[in-house]
Amino acid sequence: MSTRREQITSKAIQALKQNPNGMRYSELVRTLQQEFPSIPVNTIHGTIWDLDVRLPNEIYKPARGLFRHTSFKESQLDEEKQVVTAAERIDESAFYEPFANWLVNDLEECTKAIPLGGNKLKDKWGTPDVIGILKPRDSDIIKYSTEIVAAEIKTDSGNLITAFGQACAYKSFCHKSYIVVPKDSAKEDIDRLDALCSIFGIGLILFDNSNPKTPGFEIRVRAAKHEPDMFYANKYMKLVEDQLFT
Repeated sequence: MSTRREQITSKAIQALKQNPNGMRYSELVRTLQQEFPSIPVNTIHGTIWDLDVRLPNEIYKPARGLFRHTSFKESQLDEEKQVVTAAERIDESAFYEPFANWLVNDLEECTKAIPLGGNKLKDKWGTPDVIGILKPRDSDIIKYSTEIVAAEIKTDSGNLITAFGQACAYKSFCHKSYIVVPKDSAKEDIDRLDALCSIFGIGLILFDNSNPKTPGFEIRVRAAKHEPDMFYANKYMKLVEDQLFT
């Protein structure tokens, strides 16, 4: 007769084989608890926490806290292709204005934000899709300096590394920089972006790239404020002064 540890391990492997996108640690624990209600939960924890180490030929971790069966390692490429195909149906620029409005009304990171995109800053380092400013209102008792906020929006989840690089470049002239990516991107990609954004102070926003009317923007990491290079800040703001500061 197999031991409890062997039963738990066998059922965990079976569950992961049925979930191509993998299972979070807590989700896997709940599944095993339902399967073995008489086994103490601590026994389950003690058995599965290092599954990827004990069974590297069957289980791996594409991201923190996410277990996936090795038979699905190649499926990520197919998954990304499907997302790209769906995203191509809607032009990226359709999300610029909704995000600009969300920055002002929901996140309240800006007092004014406008869609930009294209090559309006006329620079090889790129132009933000949305740019905004936060200025003190007349009603504010304590006045503060104007802040510049930039955002890079991507409907194509296969191009997230480029988007992150652009968001980093915008920090040369803005106080806060955001990257806005599809919420159905691969879990491991979102987790990696989460970690990188936390390290570099970039804000991370998830959204529904299939619905410009209700994109459902969700904040994952809030952008950290820093001081930009004022030479570049003034250089680029002169190009959008009439649109953004009037």
